[in-house]
Formats: sequence, structure tokens, C-alpha cells
Amino acid sequence: MKSRRKTAAGSGASRKRHIPGKTVPDENLSACPPSREARPIEKVEPTTLIHRRKTPDIMSDIASAKSEALATSGKADATAPAALEDTPGSSGEEPGYPAIEREGASFDPSAMQRLLEGEYSETRTVVKQLITQPEFRYYEGTDVEEYRRKVFGWFKRIADTGIGRAFMARSAGGEENLSKFMAAFETLAFHDLSLIIKLGVHFGLFAGSIQRLGTEYHHRKYLPDSAEGKILGGFAMTEIGHGSNVQGLETTAVYEPQSDSFIINSPTHSSGKSFIGNAGSDGRFMVVFAQLELDGRSYGVHAFVVPVRDEHGAPAPGVKIEDNGLKMGLNGVDNGKIWFNEVRVSREELLNRFAQVTSDGKYQSEIQSQSARFFAMIGALVNGRISMALAANAAAKSALTIALRYAARRRQFGPQKGGEEALLLAYPSHQRRLMPLLANSYALHFALKAWIQVSEKAPAGASRSIDTLAAGLKAYTTWNTTRTIQVCREACGGEGYLASNRLPSLKADTDIFSTFEGDNTVLMQLVAKNLLTELRDKLANMRRAELAGFFVDHKLGLLARRNPVLAWDASEDRLLNADAQLALFRIRETSLLMDIAGEFRTLTGARNLDAYSAFIRLQPELLELAHAHVERVVLEQFVDAIRSLPDNGLQVPLNRLRNLFALEHLEQAKGWYLENGLMSGAKSKAVTRLVSRLCARVRQDAIGFVDAFGIPDVCLAAPIALA
Repeated sequence: MKSRRKTAAGSGASRKRHIPGKTVPDENLSACPPSREARPIEKVEPTTLIHRRKTPDIMSDIASAKSEALATSGKADATAPAALEDTPGSSGEEPGYPAIEREGASFDPSAMQRLLEGEYSETRTVVKQLITQPEFRYYEGTDVEEYRRKVFGWFKRIADTGIGRAFMARSAGGEENLSKFMAAFETLAFHDLSLIIKLGVHFGLFAGSIQRLGTEYHHRKYLPDSAEGKILGGFAMTEIGHGSNVQGLETTAVYEPQSDSFIINSPTHSSGKSFIGNAGSDGRFMVVFAQLELDGRSYGVHAFVVPVRDEHGAPAPGVKIEDNGLKMGLNGVDNGKIWFNEVRVSREELLNRFAQVTSDGKYQSEIQSQSARFFAMIGALVNGRISMALAANAAAKSALTIALRYAARRRQFGPQKGGEEALLLAYPSHQRRLMPLLANSYALHFALKAWIQVSEKAPAGASRSIDTLAAGLKAYTTWNTTRTIQVCREACGGEGYLASNRLPSLKADTDIFSTFEGDNTVLMQLVAKNLLTELRDKLANMRRAELAGFFVDHKLGLLARRNPVLAWDASEDRLLNADAQLALFRIRETSLLMDIAGEFRTLTGARNLDAYSAFIRLQPELLELAHAHVERVVLEQFVDAIRSLPDNGLQVPLNRLRNLFALEHLEQAKGWYLENGLMSGAKSKAVTRLVSRLCARVRQDAIGFVDAFGIPDVCLAAPIALA
């Protein structure tokens, strides 16, 4: 350890540096740009450092912090503090780690941060100033109850700021500004993820369900107190026996005319609600999903507001609650199980946007189909999936920042005869591990931002395409986060295994993201099913001649793209062309869709299988289609975002990331392209070589890219990643 400390004094600049591999060409990959002077991100004075150890409290209130942040608006990471006096190296002592080597970035990280933060940068700054206060210092202990109390206190503090009003209806005192709420939510995800889940369950799921499934009565009664955190709620959908199959829920809500109320029952053990956030100890109300029964007839799943605790925290009459206990992660969230025994709620507690029971006991709905009514209800709740994707990508950004900063200071091996050991970041194998994941995080950032903008402008009852993309982005992003954090953990070696460096908690807390808000595999099947439905609807509206022309055009288009000249064209200009990349992504998606549609028709026709059996038979192909669809959409949004930028010095570095995203995914799918005659062996090899060269080029800007995420050091809280 002493030898590492002696190397750490920052004297490496006067020594020869060994860089494995060859010099990497620039944009046309023919020459590297000259090194530029680094432009470090400017920072305000420290608020407090949330390390997993004691630190001094040096910030008295949020007001002064906010004014300080506003005074430094436009500067990247305005809330990221410099090291405090008790951190290594700030009092004249040698630091515990070598300095992070920031090569001169080819762009201004401050400008990149402003682009990423968008129009609600002030909201993000205020959130950062709040979560960097001493009271938000991470909990280090193992007492689950104490941890939950800590998270609940943070929740109340956040609620006091009024963030919850951002997306709520104006009639309830809200702003109806989804983009602003999502900006705050994403920024909060740089902090403890138990907090973001507790906030998401209450604001996004409980209050969000009331807003989107309820009407004015429910808005007036519940939303103002929900926005201020005066009441805490949850979202009781999942049952012990039914998770993804929501239509099969067992909980019942039977209308009783005599009392003009619904009787909520859990008829079996498996009908108990389980893994319900805020149910374990804090929640007073739940939006409960149950089968509505009237006059002996079931009308399918509906949502009801049900009190589960009184004002003193005791379970309400007829309500049995159990804690889910210790979990793999997110132990600051009080997940619980709930059973109902003859629990009465008034008729008005039915969230009746899509259906209602009248005062004379009649069921009414403008949507006659029970299945269509169900999907309209579920479709109104898609924002929860995107908020989880945002939180997941924020966690991936944190992991990448930790791993890349560490790789820019940790040295390993070198020439046998003298010379300094090489940085981890200089090794091509390390670049190959981390640079594509960095490109993914940027691509998903712009795709998620685009979805929010489209969703906010969409009319009530969002279109199937919006629902489809929400499901796909949630699954794709959370899977990417799981992979990213694991790779980052491994890339940091033993240091990545230490709790103090935060990667273990990021790994444990995000692992469940692939399950809640919809199991990822099920969601991807939903994506594929919706794509098939859209194709069916499109074909159903065509006349016979148009239908024949459609299939002829598809075959001709496929033959044209299989042109040997195109398959063999491995020129750099073509491989780096955004339109050429998109064409390859689109032909894969379209071909998979048409092939599956044809096979489905064969299975349900000539082979006489029912639709369910045919769908199950085609599951592997359907999942491949869903991945191809999401990747195509993400690339399209990335390309559009870059093309919309003014010539401000950010297009070139972002295009490098776009090229890396596109070509690395083409490399992953090259088996399909080779099998279908759309890529020659020579072109496949050219793609692989170009991916490696792009990784080496992006490596030169890697620290600038992660600095532009704007994650305060107090939230990052990993000693291996701090300046």
C-alpha cells in the first residue's frame, strides 16, 4: 500500500507512460487529434461529502445552497464538491489514490452536461443541492428498521419541496409537467435507490394511478395530501399467485347494493398482495387491483382506493399485513404482503375513469370489451415503466463514472525493463469492456427523453406504439443496467467488491429492476405481440391488390439489400454512415417481423394450432424481434438528437458514441446478417476492427463523457472515483 501511495503524488507527468496497442486514428480513423489542454468541470464550494464514514456538517440550509447553485448556473456539476479536509490529499498529505488522469477532452464537458440536463437543469440543480445536504448522508449500518426510518425521513424532506406536484393535475394544485417530474426523478436516482423506489411507489404509482385512473372526486380527495406527503400510499397489484398475469388476479371487489359499497376480499392465500412497496410499515392507503363483481358477474380487473392503516399506523379492520423481510437490495423500502377480509369501501372509491358503477347499481363503460378496458387501464400507467428505465440508466451512469475514473488512475503491468505501468484505461481489452456500455448509456438517455416528450404530447389513452416502446425501453434499459454494473464491478477488481465503493449496493439495488414494473421477458413478448398486431391491422385495411403489392415490395426490398455489392461494401465511409447503419437495423427488424408473421400464419392455419400455442412456439423468435425493434428505435432517436444540435462542438464526440453504439450492436447480431446474406465475412471482420478502433478513440474522451453526467461526488461516494 505504501508503494502505491508514493506513486500517487501526481508525479506521473514527468515519467514515460507505456500505452499498450497502436495509435488510434481520429474520425476518419486516419489520424489522432493533437492533445488539448484539459478543461476540468468547475465546481462550487463543498456542501458535504456522503462517504460511508463520518464527515463534518458544513451546510446549514437549502436556501443558501440553491442561491449558490443559481449563481453558478451553466457550469457543469455545480453541486460536486471538492474534497473535504478529512479526505486524502486535501491537507497536504499524500492522497490514497493516484490522480485521475484527464486527457484533454475534444469537447467541453460543461456544454455536454447542459445538453444532457435539458430545459430543466435548474430543477436538477435544486435536487442535487438537497440530496447533498448532511441529512442525506448514506446509511452504513445493518439495522433494517433504522435504514427504513432514514429513507422515510428523506422521503418527507423531498415531499416538502413540492416535487410531487410537478406531474399532478392542475385541478389538484399540480403543474401537469411530466418532463419536469422525470428530470427530478432521474436526478434523485444518483442517490440511494431505496429512496427513489419509495418516491416512485408513492408519487408515480399511488398518486399516478389516482390521477390517471380516477376522476375529479379522487383528485380532490387524495392528490393534494399525496403531493405534500401527508398521506403515504402504495400500489397493490402483484399477488403471491399472480404477477405478470394481471388479468388472472384473485382479489375480489363485490358490489353490495344495500350499503352502496364494495367488499374487498382475498379468498385464498395466493390472492394476498405481495412485494407491495410502502405496505410493510408506512403506507396508509393502497390502490388495490381486484376483480369487480356485480350481480354475480365478473367485469374484470379494476382499481380501488383502500385504507390499510389508520392515522396511528395500526392495520385497518379486516386488513392483515406482513413484512416481506430482508431482500437482496432496496432494504430501505418496506415491502409487504396484504390480505383483505370483508373490507368495505364506498362505491366512490372505484377509480372510474374507464368504468363506473352507478348509484342504482348499474355497471357503465364506454369501452364494451373487457379486454380492451383492461388494456386501456394498464396503458394509462406506462409512465411508471419509463421512470424505472430512467432510474436504471442513472444507476448505470453512476457505475460507469466509478469504473472509468478508477481506470484512469489505476496502473497495472508495463514494459519489463523500466518505465511506468500502464493505466487500465489504456488497455484495449478494458476499452472493449467499458466503451460500448458508455455509448449505450448515452443512446438510452436520448431515447428515453424522446419517449417522455412524445408521451406528454399524446392524447389521453396513449397509442399502442407509445405503450409498446415504454415496455421495450423499460426492459432493454434495465437489462443494460444489470450488465453495465456487473462489468463495472469486474473492471474495478477487488476495489469494486468493497461496499465503500458503492458498486455492490448499485448491483443489489438494481437487480430487481428487471422484474418489477413488468418482468422484462414478458414485456419484450408484449412488444413483439404488439408489433404483430400492428402488422395485422395494417394488412387488414388493405385491398387485395394493395396486399399483393405490399408483399412484393417487401421481397424486392430484401433482394435489393442482399445485393452482393452492399454486402461486401466494407468501406469506412459506409460503415460510419448513420443512414446506412439505420438501414441495416431496419431490415433486420422488418425481416424478423415478416418471417414471424408468416410462421404464425402457418402454425395457426396449416398446422391448426390455437393462437396461444403458436405464440408460445415462437417465443425465442419473438424476443429477438423485440430486441431488434428497441435497438432500431434507440439508434433512430440518437441520430435525430445529434442531427438537431447546432454546430457547438458536441456533434463530433456524440457521433463517435453513435457509431460505437450502432456498430457494436451490428457486431453482436452479425450471425443473423451473415446467415441472411446481408453481410460478407470480410465486412463482418471490418465491423469488428472498427469497433475496436472506436473504443480506443472514445477512450480519449471517456472521463469527459462521465463528468458530463453531472453526478455530485457526494452522491457518487466511491473513494476510487473521487478527485
